[in-house]
Amino acid sequence: MFAGETDHGQASRPIAIARVAIGFAQGLALYGLNEWEKHGLIDGVSSPLFCACAMLILFLPVVLLGGLHTLRTRTLVIWGVAVAVVVAALGAYHGTIAVPDMGAEHWPGPPLVIFTAVGLFIAHHLVTGADADRGWIASYDRYFEQTWKDGVRLALAVLFVGALWLLLWLGGALFDLIGIKWVGETIQKPWFAFPATTTFFALAIHLTDVRASLVRGIRTVALTLLSWLLPVMAVIGAGFLIALPFTGLTLLWDTKSAASILLSAAAALIVLLNAAYQEGEAEDHPPVALKWAGRITGVIIAPLVAIAAYGLILRIGQYGLTPDRIYGVACTIVAVVYSVGYAASVFWPGPWLKRLEVTNVIAAHLVVAVLLALFSPLANPSRLSVNDQLARLDRGAVTPDKFDYLFLRFEAGKPGMDALKALAARKTGPGAAEIAKRAKSTLARRTRYEAAVVAPEDRKDQVAVAGGGTLPPGFLEQTWGRFEDPVGNCADRACVAVVADLYGDAAPEVVVFSLGQKRAYRQENGVWSEFATLSGRYCLKDDEALRAGRFAVNVDPRSVADVVIDGRRMALVPNEEKCPEETTSGVTNVPVSKPPPPETK
Repeated sequence: MFAGETDHGQASRPIAIARVAIGFAQGLALYGLNEWEKHGLIDGVSSPLFCACAMLILFLPVVLLGGLHTLRTRTLVIWGVAVAVVVAALGAYHGTIAVPDMGAEHWPGPPLVIFTAVGLFIAHHLVTGADADRGWIASYDRYFEQTWKDGVRLALAVLFVGALWLLLWLGGALFDLIGIKWVGETIQKPWFAFPATTTFFALAIHLTDVRASLVRGIRTVALTLLSWLLPVMAVIGAGFLIALPFTGLTLLWDTKSAASILLSAAAALIVLLNAAYQEGEAEDHPPVALKWAGRITGVIIAPLVAIAAYGLILRIGQYGLTPDRIYGVACTIVAVVYSVGYAASVFWPGPWLKRLEVTNVIAAHLVVAVLLALFSPLANPSRLSVNDQLARLDRGAVTPDKFDYLFLRFEAGKPGMDALKALAARKTGPGAAEIAKRAKSTLARRTRYEAAVVAPEDRKDQVAVAGGGTLPPGFLEQTWGRFEDPVGNCADRACVAVVADLYGDAAPEVVVFSLGQKRAYRQENGVWSEFATLSGRYCLKDDEALRAGRFAVNVDPRSVADVVIDGRRMALVPNEEKCPEETTSGVTNVPVSKPPPPETK
């Protein structure tokens, strides 16, 4: 996120002091934010303010660290103000659409932080390059020199901070061996951890600025090593495209992740091609092997991106938009620019892949624009996904029982919650009653994977008794624990129950089949509880067979009962089996496998 360059390997002492001071101040500010959040002082009104402050404190100091001694003072001030406004606005918007009650922290989410870092890194070097060349667009050599060098500096700074913490933990462990606990406890305190991390990160940035020639050497070695991976990846990509006509696309789509893998492969080829290209063709650079690998790579990126785009279009047509698919669309748009530009550079007359330089500059500006759109109201993935999913529900592309209400509750932020509340209040339209019932049940969930809370008036509709009949009195009316409710997993799809006398004691037991679970319940002293499960796998066709009455219950007085579904036997397995009792002679008495019938009222 910076492009420092120190003349003759020297940096002035004021610059060093300023950088360390910025790092220390950043750590103190992060500690203050941590205390703000820890003491529960954040509500729906202050959450946007907290997120704005968090983004500002996370990114503005890093921009200033890189801008010192690189940008002219006037440019640094303007750029710093612009960064502050943009990141604070992104954080505030994130705070308005986040849903704190989902168990998430009030801090900005990982996608926002990661992609903001990527966008700022690119934008910062567009600014520093232009400022160095005193124009709106810098030379490609300037962009290359600053961007790759600062990428190495960032990596070294992260490694430096990692090494610091490794030594601190080791020191704490050493003192702990002799009973001095306060050293290890101190380094874990937020008031120490935040300032220590940010101060030493700032120090690492300054030290790598002082040793710019050493960093440049590391960069050259890293690029040289990466460049020789290009022929390997080019052969892999070309081989994949040659084999594809013989295997077809069906196997590709069956993986459910073809688009992401193809885009990742295209991204790897782009990075490796740039590592080989570096500052362009020179007298002794690159070797002939890398030139041909570069030409092949420039050609094969386009079909990889085209297949990924086709797969993404098919997936969206089948299941609609989700945030992940919108991120995929954004990546595909950028990848298309790279693939078209690189393919054109292969056939463009002139020096080897010279048009690649223009493509990289255009793509860099496009990446920044796309990221700004994704994390602002312009193209917020949650809002776009919610609108698309609701449109699919309204036009009948997905039925109410197949609609993903959990996505709205736990993955779509505030737009999803608002939409789910609107569905819960829906009173008109096709399937309005069922939609409202399922939306209300989903709203009651506190986590995605816990059992759903079924309203008392709806409980009888959640379980269908196999072969007809009714459930025993009191089974549904009983007050169950949150994770014990037999119909807790039936809100999104009605369950099937088998009511039968499993022990031949004239008292009915109930087996509930739900989402692959096969739980058996019995009544003892007036209270129903789970006492066993059925062995074997519950297949999708079993649901149909049970509803059609194609099952039987076998009760053998000498053993535990079993349920036979379409000729497939499922034995009753008690939840708790006692160990065999031993006689005084050491001979084990083998108990009867059938448990005693329960006492009933």
